[in-house]
Amino acid sequence: MSTQSPMLPSRTDEPALAGRSGSFRSARKSYYSDAMSQDMNLHPRLWRGHRCFVAVIVGGLLACGLLGRAAADSAPSAAPAAATPQDSFAGVARIVAVGDIHGDFERLQQVLRLCGVTDAQDQWIGGKTHLVQTGDVLDRGPDSRKAMDLLMALEQQAHKAGGAVHALIGNHEFMNMAGDLRYVSNGELAAFGAGPRATPVGSDPGAEFPSYRAAFAPTGKYGKWILTHNAVLKINDTLFMHGGLSPRYLNRKLRELNESVRAELKGQRDARTGVGADPEGPLWYRGLAESLQPQVLQAYLADLGRTQGAQRIVMGHTIQDQGITLREGGRLALIDVGMSRWTLSGAPSCLLIERTAKGDELSVRK
Repeated sequence: MSTQSPMLPSRTDEPALAGRSGSFRSARKSYYSDAMSQDMNLHPRLWRGHRCFVAVIVGGLLACGLLGRAAADSAPSAAPAAATPQDSFAGVARIVAVGDIHGDFERLQQVLRLCGVTDAQDQWIGGKTHLVQTGDVLDRGPDSRKAMDLLMALEQQAHKAGGAVHALIGNHEFMNMAGDLRYVSNGELAAFGAGPRATPVGSDPGAEFPSYRAAFAPTGKYGKWILTHNAVLKINDTLFMHGGLSPRYLNRKLRELNESVRAELKGQRDARTGVGADPEGPLWYRGLAESLQPQVLQAYLADLGRTQGAQRIVMGHTIQDQGITLREGGRLALIDVGMSRWTLSGAPSCLLIERTAKGDELSVRK
């Protein structure tokens, strides 16, 4: 498999940085200010879809598609894959949502303890809580493997306690499985007996790294584990995903979206042109993280309820440098705070959604 991205050969995901927060802030400002124009040039559909979304919702017509390593590895093994992973859950009293980790194992430990689902020995104490990690455990930082091993262990422990751990597929999980290793750090490579890179993080790594690629192949330990997960998840009346649900995908069934992403990662469909690589798709879309006019967002959320039976949407992917952002009374939540020390080094934070007699109660722990 080539080291060149099979998905988006010219696209940049986020600023290519090996450093930390000082340089990240300036690079991030430049990146996000140009993000839409980059996507317009590379993917005209995104710009047309986004522009149509705003115009049509404000006009009330909703006609833009809204309707219409090795076997001897001592780390914990992934749980057996179900034929079709469950993507919808009801009657859950407590949900904890955590955003992007990007290879920072220590920050993952901190945030899980902060929100009361693990103890000081990293053991599950969350009972029937459902923990949702909205993707991008991988890349940038050095300890993605440790983070994945912890989440694997917690999946099993939570299940035994009547709870659940949902590690969603983010764009960086998709990139790694599809062979795009531009953002894999030397620390991550070394954890698999590979590396070092010949180029800076954010560019083609300049080597094949077979042991790393094998671990993320569909038959590899970590690739197989990722394939037991979903890209989009519904718990009670809340949707969770990495990027966002654009108008183009608002009518699509969750099972269809999730099966499409997994099929692309298995090589059963073209990973370059499917849901997983689409800038309007649930792994990449940033449109909902923009400053939308209130009437536009309200109309979108109303249609989300009608098409998906969801009253709230929770997303990572787009860094919120002031902390977790809640809009429209908590019906839209942006939870990527850049907590990894290899991105923004934001304060570990999580979103809690607790069911009460009066409805859902949202709170942020930081």
